[in-house]
Amino acid sequence: MANENAALSNAQLRTGRFVYVAAVFAALGGLLFGYDTGVISGALIFIKREFGLATAAEEIVVSGVLLGATIGAIVGGKAADLFGRRRVLLVTAAIFAIGAFASAAAPSPAILIASRVVLGLAIGLASTNVPVYLSEVAPPHARGWVVSLFQLAVTVGILVAYLTDYAFAGVEGWRWMLGLAVVPAFVFWIGMFFLPETPRWLIRGGHHESAHRVLVRIRKLADVSLEIEEIKLSLAQQTESGRWTDLLRRQVRPALLVGLGLAVFQQITGINTVIYYAPKILQAAGFNSASGAILATVGVGVVNVGMTIVAMFLVDRAGRRPLLLVGIAGMIVTLTALGFSFRISNPSGQLAWIAVICLMGYVASFAISLGPIFWLLIAEIYPLKIRGLAEGTAATFNWGSNFIVSLTFLTLVEKLGASSTFLLYALASVASWLFAYYLVPETKGRTLEQIEAFWRAGHRSR
Repeated sequence: MANENAALSNAQLRTGRFVYVAAVFAALGGLLFGYDTGVISGALIFIKREFGLATAAEEIVVSGVLLGATIGAIVGGKAADLFGRRRVLLVTAAIFAIGAFASAAAPSPAILIASRVVLGLAIGLASTNVPVYLSEVAPPHARGWVVSLFQLAVTVGILVAYLTDYAFAGVEGWRWMLGLAVVPAFVFWIGMFFLPETPRWLIRGGHHESAHRVLVRIRKLADVSLEIEEIKLSLAQQTESGRWTDLLRRQVRPALLVGLGLAVFQQITGINTVIYYAPKILQAAGFNSASGAILATVGVGVVNVGMTIVAMFLVDRAGRRPLLLVGIAGMIVTLTALGFSFRISNPSGQLAWIAVICLMGYVASFAISLGPIFWLLIAEIYPLKIRGLAEGTAATFNWGSNFIVSLTFLTLVEKLGASSTFLLYALASVASWLFAYYLVPETKGRTLEQIEAFWRAGHRSR
């Protein structure tokens, strides 16, 4: 027994080396996701100057990515099932590169918007397929942190985008800001070219010998027959694929409501108005220079990364509900403070720093609550039979809500004022706190089967 345990330990250590390589290269899809959504925040100031964009045109430039992402999220899962996770991610990397180059070279607003839609398609494909690839190549003992790395990579990508914006702000180099994404896209493609297809997809497609070779390679074990049998059994249980009508069954409806509710609340509480428009918000608060506003935005990005790491450590210790409720409460306080700060007449440097502090507090609160926990919960709360269908539906609602919020933010500020707009997001946060308190269950320490039994027993909350 001792020898077997030692062998297992050594096998896990060897497996870890491959997992690190796979995680780093595949997570580049998350970094590109974050970069291409965050970089527009600084670039938009200079794009508006060059093309003379009206408010509505600015909103379309920003939200074009989200339209493409919604489409990518809808088709991504089905495409990966048909053609394989690795092939779809290779195509995704190529689309990232094409979209970034076309955006940087765009001679007109129309071409820029079209290029941003193409980028969005890659973002949607990455958001649905990178986590799946990571979860299917990682061994059980490493799956949690490997999949969580994707969300961390997204926040790192946003921070890198903010730093790039600041680096090129002095020369108004918005084309460089957008175009530099070609570099990680190329590295992403190279990495995925050398990584294998997932054993699960190979077995599902009947490629058992290939699956065996891949498992031996990534697990560093001569005998992987037990894992192959487990995969076959799991796939056999999923042959009864869910239908759309299954989402409306009595025992499924509560879980569906939780997933769709969190998908919408994650967006209508305003997080991506900060991600996409932070420099414009800070200029309205009193920052006179574009580079100063962009530099302050870098601080917001650092907070986002740091608190996402904190959430990764706390979520299995403190639980989902406490983080969700405490984080949303923090969002309510900081959004309310931000809203009232804009009621101060004659914006000054003091107001500008109040706005920065409020934005940092808001992003920190989001990063330990609705940010990571939404994606975690939708992977946990649905019955196996309809899990893929339900997760895809929630992701589509999420991207659709993101599109609507980003498309309306500047118009709301123009019509209602910044103060009323942020107070509106604070009210949405109050609604999301009540939703989480009364309807979202605690899943910490429960197996997926126990969570499914929880819904079957007719429970509706906690």
